[in-house]
Amino acid sequence: MVLGFSIALIVFSLLLMLLVLMHKGKGGGLSDMFGGGMQSSVGGSSVAERNLDRITIVIAVLWFACIIVLGLLMKSNG
Repeated sequence: MVLGFSIALIVFSLLLMLLVLMHKGKGGGLSDMFGGGMQSSVGGSSVAERNLDRITIVIAVLWFACIIVLGLLMKSNG
């Protein structure tokens, strides 16, 4: 069971990293350093950006839940 949650944690970690990197930079940060500030922001958030936000939040909650469950499993086994 611990092995399964450990694998899930690794998968969720990689997915979360990928999803965060896919977000469009809002300016003023590291995204401007690498050319992200050259793009003009046209209007508000698109549907794709809002869906990306929702998916990122769901994966982050699953990642956090996986950490909590792993901690409880390791505490009860140890």
